[in-house]
Amino acid sequence: MTITKISFGESPEGAPVDLYRLENSQGLKAQILTFGATLKLVTVPNEQGEAVDITLSRETLDQYAGEACYFGATIGRVGNRIAQGRFTLDSADYQLATNNNDLNHLHGGNVGFDRKLWSAEATELPDGSSVRLWRTSPDGEEGYPGTVQVEVTYTLSDDNRLRIAYQATTDRATPVNLTNHAFWNLAGAGDSILGHELTLHASAYLPIDEALIPTGARLAVAGTPMDFTEPHAVGARIEQVPGGYDHCYILDRKDSGLSLAAELFDPKSGRRMTVETTEPGIQFYSGNFLDGSQSARGNVFKQHGALCLETQHFPDAVNQRSFPSVILRPEETYRQTTVHTFSW
Repeated sequence: MTITKISFGESPEGAPVDLYRLENSQGLKAQILTFGATLKLVTVPNEQGEAVDITLSRETLDQYAGEACYFGATIGRVGNRIAQGRFTLDSADYQLATNNNDLNHLHGGNVGFDRKLWSAEATELPDGSSVRLWRTSPDGEEGYPGTVQVEVTYTLSDDNRLRIAYQATTDRATPVNLTNHAFWNLAGAGDSILGHELTLHASAYLPIDEALIPTGARLAVAGTPMDFTEPHAVGARIEQVPGGYDHCYILDRKDSGLSLAAELFDPKSGRRMTVETTEPGIQFYSGNFLDGSQSARGNVFKQHGALCLETQHFPDAVNQRSFPSVILRPEETYRQTTVHTFSW
């Protein structure tokens, strides 16, 4: 295992931004950026030993700091959507930014965790290496109550596992729902994911309204184009889903530990990724809004040029009491873990 650290420029405030490169003995590489606690890039070797990008990335810090794209970023304080940016907690009403088409709150607001600078330290382990990142989210940041101490640790091991572990504490009740927003394409960035075969270990999903907010119902996937309980090509039935896939699936969990959530296979390259998580849900997004306006390393990211498998609690949980709670209180510690395992 090797860890290298290089400069990636300066933040808009003039602070240094670092990039950590992790590589295992199998040639699997992960790049971690202190801006946004971002999983900047994951690469695997092809048959010629050349590195193939299997995530979407940006090339410059200005691109990450500019318009939000969320490529590989840590999302918080609350990932996904909050209807109309409003919620009530302990009899107090809160209004957050409606940064999603002026309708809903999305991925933490105007300047979420994805565009904040994090502190970091790297550690060599007996069977891998890790980068721990942490920051303080002050009371009132993006309209949220309470000061939150949050950390994210990326660990790459020699058995081709990339573990993302989250932890947070607060001095006042506040919603917390962290996730990673990597855009995956096992065929290589610039290709299409419509031929990828996806399995989701979820027999139900959350239907959504026109603003992509869950209606509160829980529907079985059986007999619908939402059914990925057996492997299906992403593009096989996508035309039957208005707008494409952007839905939270309810995982078929048996306990509170790591549980298999998703399996992704690219028949063209033979590459495979599995996702295990401690979370109750996984947001499957089929790259519907990619439009070719973004690119990196010579690869143009067109519609369905990548997909996201975001492990998390359910969208709009702060307003829907039937959903698992996302409220973190001072006497509690938020923890969640997601593990990606790769083979090729």
